[in-house]
Amino acid sequence: QVQLVESGGGLVQAGGSLRLSCAASGRTFSTLTMGWFRQAPGKEREFVAVIRWSGGFPSYADAVKGRFAISRDNPKNTVYLQMNSLKPEDTAVYYCAAKTGVDGPYDYWGQGTQVTVSS
Repeated sequence: QVQLVESGGGLVQAGGSLRLSCAASGRTFSTLTMGWFRQAPGKEREFVAVIRWSGGFPSYADAVKGRFAISRDNPKNTVYLQMNSLKPEDTAVYYCAAKTGVDGPYDYWGQGTQVTVSS
């Protein structure tokens, strides 16, 4: 089992920045592929970013490319999502997720953290 706890959400003005953190416990963090997803009101959950166990091969949704950056600190069992140049359409609940392989579905999910961007 893996437990994931997100933090760092909040209210920010358009153009501002936030950094989300996701602390993991319960399994060797360095073996996990870590991802961020988000769900806006009335919409389906969507992929935001992913990073492999080694920290390599970060990948992003087109909507956030060039503005968001995913990173991880394996000794701290933490993955981060740096969000810059935020837009009102980035408003959503952001979820951290983990899986044991590169492909396939995510096995573990956090409870989510709210990000609200005002115009």
